[in-house]
Amino acid sequence: MSPNEIAKLEAYLQSKFGNTNINLKKRPQAPDSVEFMIGSEFIGVAFRDEEEGEVSYSLSICILEEDLPSL
Repeated sequence: MSPNEIAKLEAYLQSKFGNTNINLKKRPQAPDSVEFMIGSEFIGVAFRDEEEGEVSYSLSICILEEDLPSL
């Protein structure tokens, strides 16, 4: 992803989630995805997909059971 594309996606996610602490970090070994961070905490990965000239993005978030609160 280009720096401009990352900035646009980051602004979109900040707006949608109402959180300016969301930031996207390049992954040097994977040029088609970025790390999805809130502050300094890794939350997941955003992937870029291009098919038949149309670009889309998907967000993959992994939540560990041990991170969930006890009820």
